[in-house]
Amino acid sequence: MYWRRNRTLLGLDVGSSAVKAVEITLHGPEPVITGFAHMEIPAGSTAADVLPELMKQGRFKARRAAAALAGPSTVVRYVPMQLMSDEELRAAIRFESDKYLPFDVDECRLDCQALEALEPEAKTRTVLLAAARNSLVDERVAQVRSLGLAPECIDVDLFALANAWELCAPPEADGTPRGAVALVDVGAVRTSIHVLANGRTRFSREIPIGGTDMTAAVARRMSLDPVQAEEAKRSGEADEQVAAAAAPVLEDLANELALSLEYVEHHEGVVVDEVLLSGGGALCAGTREQLELAVQRPVRWWSPLEGLRVDESRVDVEQLGRWTPTLAVAVGLASRVRAA
Repeated sequence: MYWRRNRTLLGLDVGSSAVKAVEITLHGPEPVITGFAHMEIPAGSTAADVLPELMKQGRFKARRAAAALAGPSTVVRYVPMQLMSDEELRAAIRFESDKYLPFDVDECRLDCQALEALEPEAKTRTVLLAAARNSLVDERVAQVRSLGLAPECIDVDLFALANAWELCAPPEADGTPRGAVALVDVGAVRTSIHVLANGRTRFSREIPIGGTDMTAAVARRMSLDPVQAEEAKRSGEADEQVAAAAAPVLEDLANELALSLEYVEHHEGVVVDEVLLSGGGALCAGTREQLELAVQRPVRWWSPLEGLRVDESRVDVEQLGRWTPTLAVAVGLASRVRAA
């Protein structure tokens, strides 16, 4: 008798202030959380310094990993192109990409995917273009291999966020397609926005505002050093003061989010029903309320672990629960185990 080994994949989220890893194993068709670790990057250190300890802490069994990229050296664009085959598209996109990339096409790796035409008789369709500088991709691949893992893929944070939502989002009770949602993940140095409508990607953007900016504002207003300011944000003991201190940063973030949603609605004809909030940076007091006021629609927290079973024999559930809001990208990366 032949028993197929369960497929396992590690989602490795290498951030600017912390590194996170989530391992997902397919038990038949069911994705199960079988590993987790989180480590902050101390001042003066780099991600490379703490990744080996992260692996030791997590005691992962996966031999393959998916990692992601973000920031100004990555580009995501929605490009209108004539209808053509996938093979023709991959050949043509390199010539079209010059219009959309801030760096030379020979300096980057790029990929594309044709999205559904909005009209049945349309002669053009939107093509999703993603690109990243070669040096950034090579660095991430080297990081994965240095841990004794085989790189399954190098993704973009924005798409990992969407994959996490698709993994855990419950279907509508009556079986109808879900409406449009905006996933907003507030990280340390940037905020990722990804709009999905009926499971289809419609808009992606990164805003260079994050939790570090809020911490700096709290430190200035409350005369604290950065470590004390971060603790004040997390402890909840001075929420009113923290919210007042971070208000100017939150106002800038809220305005950028509101502009993004207006763009989607006016240019894509998509009405965003609600905003789903995640990310460690969003834990600052007042974040949800200020964003909700600016976008004039419901803003709520969502859990990237919702609906997923956790193997409690291998995962510290209390620690996992503590860091759950920060794990959307790692979960989204690990969710690729279903396609492995």
